[in-house]
Parts: sequence; C-alpha cells; structure tokens
Amino acid sequence: MPKILIIEDDDEIALIERDYLEVSGFEVVVKKDGRNALSLLTSEEFDLLILDLMLPGIDGYAICREIRSQIDIPILMVTAKTETIDKIRGLGLGADDYIAKPFDPAELIARVQCHLKRYERLTHRGCDTIEEAGAEQTITIGNVHIQTKSWKVLKGQEEIKFPHREFELLKFLAMNPNIVFSKEALFEKIWGYDYVGDSATVTVHVNRIREKIEEDPKDPQIIETIWGAGYRLNM
Repeated sequence: MPKILIIEDDDEIALIERDYLEVSGFEVVVKKDGRNALSLLTSEEFDLLILDLMLPGIDGYAICREIRSQIDIPILMVTAKTETIDKIRGLGLGADDYIAKPFDPAELIARVQCHLKRYERLTHRGCDTIEEAGAEQTITIGNVHIQTKSWKVLKGQEEIKFPHREFELLKFLAMNPNIVFSKEALFEKIWGYDYVGDSATVTVHVNRIREKIEEDPKDPQIIETIWGAGYRLNM
C-alpha cells in the first residue's frame, strides 16, 4: 500500500485529502508543522509528498528545497497561489507538479496515481528480475556519465543527485544527441498531455540540470539553447 505524507496546516483541507486518499487505497500521514514533517521524512519511508506552500514557520518552498537535497520522492504542491512565477519557483526547487486551491479531490487522486506510476516506471519498482528492468547502459558526455537503469549521474567520480523528472529529461536528451527539441516537444514527451503545467517547466528543469553537469552553467556546452527552436544536447 503506497504511503503518502501530507503537510497541510488547514485542518479541513487535510481531512478532505486524507479521506479521499484512504478511500482510494493509500496509507496517509498528516502533519501541520514543516519541521516535524522533515524529521519524519528522514526516519520513515514515504512514496509521495503532498505539500502546501503557505505554512507557518517554515514555508513549502524551504521544505521542498530541503527534501530534494536528501530524498527523492514525487512532490505534489498544493497552493492558493496562481501566479506563474510562484509555480516556476516551486518546480525549480524540485517539485513535480502543483494543484491550485480549491481543487477537485478526484483530480488530486488522479495526479497522485499518475506520479506514483511514473516514478515506479522510472525506478523500475515492481520488476522481479534484472531482465525485466533491461540492461544497464552508460552514456558518457565529457566527464559526465549517465547510467540509464541504475538511475545515476556521475560527474567525474562524484555522484550527482537527480530528482526523477530531471533525470528523465537528461536521459532523453542524452539518448537523442545532436537533435534540437522544442520546449513543447520535450514537455509533451517528459510530462505528458495530462500535466497541468506548460513549456516553461522545461526551462526550469534544463537550468537545474545545467547547474549540476556544466562546468559553467552560464555558458553551457552540453545542453545548448538553440534560440527560437529549443534545446540540443551536444555529444
């Protein structure tokens, strides 16, 4: 049974989320305080986090940043903010998706199920044998090594942590080198039609990837911007 942590200080919203998730077959833990939730995340294993942005004390942005530096699980932001800059900020910190208040509980369940299935596919959870997961492939670009099945990225000898959406985008570009992809095409490929965001999400994730693999993120040599067209990974 997938285990979900909700960080939400509004009792009514938390109750709605919990009840609908439990009816749908999920185990749910609810926390109001972000700091206590961070401590819980390091001591217990969860499959997905539903995170409110407007929290007392430590806000959802800070929590998202902290989680992404330690743990890789899908993060679904729940926010009353509708400005694009707020959404991009959350995605830039490593959130996978967002849903605006007020929301349809059925949509929340659909989003949760979608992200759990995608994460399971990306990490090959549920595979009984190595053959089912497929053979490991290492793609090398300069001193960057991408291990496609074990989901690792090495820069030199150092492993770099990649949330699953960033890894999927980097892997796709690396497996299709020297081809220009528009932001719209990458968004459709990595996020899919049912995702609520837009192609600006691609820009946020490309910038995060560059910060991790480029020698100079301000002058990227691996993932190049082709102005008016999109992005190309050079190999």
